[in-house]
Amino acid sequence: MMRTPTGEMIVLNDRTQLPRGLGYALEHRTVMSRSFPSLFRDSHVHRLAFFFRTLRQTLVSLQPQAQIPRIVLLTPGSHHPNYFEHAFLANYLGFLLVQGSDLTVRNSEVWVKSLEGLLKVDVIFRQIEDHNTDPLELDGESHSGVSGLLEAVRAGNVIVANPPGVSVLENPALFKFMPEIGRFYLGREPRLAAVHTYWCGNRDDHHYVTQNLTDLLIKPINYQIHSPTGRTVSGRELTGAEQANLLKKIDAAPHLYVAQPYADPSQSPAWDKGLVSRPTLLRSFAVANENSYQLMPGGLARIGATSDASLAGCNKRLGVKDTWVTATEPEKEPPARPHTTQHAPSLIDYSNELPSRVIENLFWMGRYAERAESGLRLLRSVFVQLNGSEYLTDTARSTLLRSITGVTNTFPGFTADNSELWKNPEAELISIVTDITRPGSIAACLLSLINSAGQVKEMLSADTQRIINDIGDQLNTLCQDFPIQIEAAPEEALDPLVTTLLALSGVCRDSMIRGFGWRFLDMGKRLERSLQTITLLQSTLIDVLEPQDESLILESILLSVEALITFRRRHRNGMNIINALGLILLDEGNPRSLIYQLERLGRHLKQLPSNEENQQLSDTKRSLLEANTTLLLADLEEVTSPTADHREMLEILFDAITERLLKTAEQISEHYFDHTAGPRLLIKPKHWV
Repeated sequence: MMRTPTGEMIVLNDRTQLPRGLGYALEHRTVMSRSFPSLFRDSHVHRLAFFFRTLRQTLVSLQPQAQIPRIVLLTPGSHHPNYFEHAFLANYLGFLLVQGSDLTVRNSEVWVKSLEGLLKVDVIFRQIEDHNTDPLELDGESHSGVSGLLEAVRAGNVIVANPPGVSVLENPALFKFMPEIGRFYLGREPRLAAVHTYWCGNRDDHHYVTQNLTDLLIKPINYQIHSPTGRTVSGRELTGAEQANLLKKIDAAPHLYVAQPYADPSQSPAWDKGLVSRPTLLRSFAVANENSYQLMPGGLARIGATSDASLAGCNKRLGVKDTWVTATEPEKEPPARPHTTQHAPSLIDYSNELPSRVIENLFWMGRYAERAESGLRLLRSVFVQLNGSEYLTDTARSTLLRSITGVTNTFPGFTADNSELWKNPEAELISIVTDITRPGSIAACLLSLINSAGQVKEMLSADTQRIINDIGDQLNTLCQDFPIQIEAAPEEALDPLVTTLLALSGVCRDSMIRGFGWRFLDMGKRLERSLQTITLLQSTLIDVLEPQDESLILESILLSVEALITFRRRHRNGMNIINALGLILLDEGNPRSLIYQLERLGRHLKQLPSNEENQQLSDTKRSLLEANTTLLLADLEEVTSPTADHREMLEILFDAITERLLKTAEQISEHYFDHTAGPRLLIKPKHWV
């Protein structure tokens, strides 16, 4: 079946292409059923679950040789406008969502690069453009395809639904011949009339088009096949010069153009500050089953923004409406297939079969979340001291400001020898919070967090995604309002983001399955919290200050790491650097202490796949153990003893632990993340120039 001007019917089997919008149709139906449960139920709306069950069974059956085929959905990535649909569809069907970089071809077989090694792929549910499929044989500049995929397809070692080349069926030139094609294959007349199509490769059609250009829609036949400039043109909207230019192009290559008369679209009611009429284009779907095709009992309706909007080309961003197919009585669920003694094909549990790209983004998602939270907490604590009733000496003030630069890594900042900057820090503080282009700023960390989360949307629950959206909204609000609020109570302006980041941490801790994905997310968080804690202490406690200043600095540190109340309850004799460091560094009952983070990191590493031989520790575990041992063997009284006005031994301790933690992070990246790029064409074919 083909797309017609009055609607769209695309068939999915091993030779055809599923159109964009299928995932959205399912998601929109789900949202509508939640919003109006009684209306949905009482209308006896046909359910879509049966259709998607057939889709799943069809994809499983494409590889009958594999008892339990491994099926992946290949997406261009989070930058693609339909990525949400791809992620939703992969989750609903139970397939692994992959990008081209997640797959590799070895010995004419396709493998997914996972934490547990290479895993063979049996079926690829392709959602990328034809020309991007294989950068080794097609577009060498493509980053969404798989190098060598066509070789594996030709060898019969992987099934692609939909295989490269099927988009030729969407060529508008075929519209003219579709009635005859239907009669030839079906032996009967089409039941649904199509808008008449003129192919300029036919002499009579060419003459008609040139004489009636203003009454027609002109389409280049390659407008959907690797043609960035090809698009539908409305003859009546062209100027005289543009019409003449188009006629020259048609006369030069008439076989590359088709034309269709204007067809008034159907109208449907829509809500736009009231009930209005809008042009509507219906998109429907079908899936191949064992003997025939099953239609989706519904669809996706696209509506124009205005009553006279043009729906030509279907490439403009239009509004959408859910489409219901109703029945006179409640729908009955089809009977389940009878059980057999043999193991029926089922889907693979992908909970731990995660591509390296996914775990890397989860790892950095944890790091960016902790980096932003640590910076916000410190900024909030410093604002409390700067705006407090107690007098701040210049030394205490400069120490607090330098700690902000150190923790956020926004050098040179307050580390520069600039007394005027310390006296008037507002502009620098605003930049550290809101400058989204400045590496290390709160805004940049939050944006990186959002981008990392967007890369692994299929791994996140609905609640987690809502929190990520809230972070984006609050970031926009903060960037707009913070320059004003800093004059009043800047610490209160940061409170909503701190609370939301805590909510993100809580929902990830309490809702995520304890698989590899959660472990890498938590590892990133623990590693970053360790580094941030050491950086904070190193920025504030290495230089020996006056007792009053040091007491204020210690109070600010404890406040920013959520340990001030506990410290006051335990030590009522006032601030003391040894007691404070004991609570921050060595207290195993403090979930924000350094030793707690290192022990959690060690537990995670023990659960990860390892290639350790002869019971020897891996480099990653050895580096972490060295950091842990260095901390545990430290004598706080000894390392905090000053030499003149400097705590040299404490600085050496922090440098040693930091070096080993950075080495641990580097080794995690080397062992578990993939940074290899696939082969590309060295010479670009002429038709790409």
